[in-house]
Amino acid sequence: MKLRHTIAGFALGLAALAGPAQAQEYFRLATLGPGSSPYLVMSTFAQIVNDALPDVEVQVNATGAATQHALEAGAGQLDFFMWSASVHQLMIGGQAMYANIPQAAELSTHLRAVLAFPLGPYHITTYADSGIESLDDLRGHSVFLGPPGGGATAIMQRTVEAATGLVAGTDYDQVQLGWDAAAQAFQDGRIDVYINSTLAPSPVIQQMALTRDIRFLGLTPEQLAMPAVQAIMNRPGGVLVEIPAGIYGDGQVNTESVTVPGSIVGIGAGEHVDADVVYAMTKAFWEGVEGMGSSAPWLRAIQLDHALDALNLPLHPGALRYYEEIGMEIPDALRPM
Repeated sequence: MKLRHTIAGFALGLAALAGPAQAQEYFRLATLGPGSSPYLVMSTFAQIVNDALPDVEVQVNATGAATQHALEAGAGQLDFFMWSASVHQLMIGGQAMYANIPQAAELSTHLRAVLAFPLGPYHITTYADSGIESLDDLRGHSVFLGPPGGGATAIMQRTVEAATGLVAGTDYDQVQLGWDAAAQAFQDGRIDVYINSTLAPSPVIQQMALTRDIRFLGLTPEQLAMPAVQAIMNRPGGVLVEIPAGIYGDGQVNTESVTVPGSIVGIGAGEHVDADVVYAMTKAFWEGVEGMGSSAPWLRAIQLDHALDALNLPLHPGALRYYEEIGMEIPDALRPM
């Protein structure tokens, strides 16, 4: 008994010498599934912040749809989320996936931007021996457009219909799975076409190209000239991008670059998150990410010069402070009221 008291007293003495423990703040960040650009960028954001700020821990949740994450952040139930310019515009107007959510427009006013980054090309992927060589060939096949209720899913469904007239669920089977399950199903041969909006070269697509030859489908010049396709490409945050021939090595059979839709997305925060914390996180990320492009080639597309691209929601005061501090010009529309 005396020995136990001595040990306990010694431990208490060490604790007193060490001083009070530093309080840790926990923040919740939600993103898309592993392999997607948002997951890669936002998990890197969390890693850099956690390493640089010892009193902060960002916990990553990679389940669910970004459309739902935006609602949760607006309600103060989530700290950081993936914003999309096109999805945010729909949220403001209570349209599409937000049509039956009366509070969506109000919740959108409580969202703030931290930074923007390119989502990357929509990789419309099939195996080279599938017999599918164009978007018109999707008829009768199983196609993963994206998770149910997701913004990327809505964009690709509209794009395919505008370019080909093919209707999801009528002319082809729209696969209802999450990102991870769909990637595995495609590799198992249970899905004919797998679509993932991700920066190239994507680790997930690279893995697919290692096991079987793949082909990317794209929009033809004739399809790009269609007014309905143009309307989708000109949506908020919409861009046209190319998947270069050979970027996935010998496993990619395309001999020419493929033109596909792309989007600008980014990291957003609820307005409830403390400005000093967001300032420190924004600063830590941009100072930490600069030297990581050599080990992760997809990170080279994440550039400070484009941190404000396509923003259609105000900057978080903490992020605004950082960008002003480094001399970036901030449009009045991006300043929080």
